[in-house]
Formats: sequence, structure tokens, C-alpha cells
Amino acid sequence: METTRKRVSLGEIFRTFLLIGITGFGGGMAVVALVERVCVREKEWVNNEEFMHGLAFGQFLGPFSLNACTFVGCTLRGRIGGIVAAAGFILPSFLIVSFLAFLYFRFHQLPELQAALRGTNPVIIALILVAALGMGRKIRGAERWGIALLAFALAAFFKMNALVLLVLTALWSLGRAQFRRGHR
Repeated sequence: METTRKRVSLGEIFRTFLLIGITGFGGGMAVVALVERVCVREKEWVNNEEFMHGLAFGQFLGPFSLNACTFVGCTLRGRIGGIVAAAGFILPSFLIVSFLAFLYFRFHQLPELQAALRGTNPVIIALILVAALGMGRKIRGAERWGIALLAFALAAFFKMNALVLLVLTALWSLGRAQFRRGHR
């Protein structure tokens, strides 16, 4: 299904992902939820299905919040769009982490700094839970809920790798599609 998209300027892509990079705290899923809100719901640059596919592909290669940004940029403007989106997203983190590293190595022995760092853990956990709940609301149907709960159990309790889970889910979906085609 081919969709026509409004051409988004590289400047707008950079500014959008720069803002996401500045405001996206909590890492991983918290940032992905922000990318989804901005790029799918607010700007309607990609639809939910495309975004979920990009998120699944991004799981294969590591930092999936960066991969989600790169995917949206590539979808909008090809390779250059992906590079611009990634650069905009990474720039604030690079600058902030560089500054914080300087401060940490200069003042890491202060008890106040140690206490402040320990206090951020519950906030990060809360942000991840909010992102998971937001994405969970989009799951429809008993089969999809069963797959989601099984994947959660395998990852949480049996420490199964995300790549293995994605491959197993893809194989399940392909097998189900083949079975349905054979029984029409």
C-alpha cells in the first residue's frame, strides 16, 4: 500500500529530533514513547503500523531509541533524512553527557551528588512503565495480548534476548499466515 507523504524539510526533521533529544529522558522506551507521540500522533509523519515495524527492526541493532529516530528520518527523506534525524537526536545527549562527565569526575566524591544520582532511579522506572502502558493500550485481540504477555514472561523471567523473541514472533506470524492460506 503506497502512501503519499508531505515532503518534510531536513531542517524540520533536525529541529524535531533535536527537541526530542533535549526533552527525552529515561532512555530506551521512554524516548521511543516520545518519538511515537511526536512523529505518529502529533505530526503524523508515519502511521502507527510503520512506526511499530521500525521499532521492531531497531531492536536488532542495539540502541533502539536512536534506531527509531533514524527509521523515521529515513522514511521521510531517505538516508540523508536518517542521518539528519540521528544527528539531531544525538547532539543534545552528547553535549549533556560530556558536561556531566566533566562535573562527575570533578565532584564525584561529594555525598550530595551520590544522593542525587540514587534519587533518579525511581523516576526512570516510572517513565519506562508509562511508556509500556501507553504502547500496551494499542494491543488489540487476545492472540496479540497472549504474545505480548508470553514475550514479557520470557524476557523478564527467563532472560531471553530481544532478538530471539523478535525472530520467534516473526516465525509464529509467518507460520500462522501460511496455515491460514492453506485453509481457505
